[in-house]
Amino acid sequence: VQLVESGGGEVQAGGSLRLSCEASGSIFSINEMTWYRQVPGLQRELVATITDDDSTYYADSVKGRFTISKDNAKNTGDLQMNSLKPEDTAVYLCNAKIVTIGGMFDNDYWGRGTQVTVSS
Repeated sequence: VQLVESGGGEVQAGGSLRLSCEASGSIFSINEMTWYRQVPGLQRELVATITDDDSTYYADSVKGRFTISKDNAKNTGDLQMNSLKPEDTAVYLCNAKIVTIGGMFDNDYWGRGTQVTVSS
């Protein structure tokens, strides 16, 4: 199983970006998908989670600005980021709990991340 993020880039404060996470391989189901972000020297921060029943959770710092979604048929997930601030600058990583074909339980998988830079 492989996760690949895309959609990062540089944007001015107040702008928007849409990140995507595509899972590939012998996937039976994606139970949960989470976006994290990492700034060098700081602890990795959970940004948003969407569960298998489409329940969502957001960090207070992004609530009302970011929206997480997923498409079970395509094995993809998105993070729509609006009203971006310089403090949103980070590497954004996709994490998914995936049950593989023939598997009984889900396992954690990570993408390599995509850089988001917000300039003031």
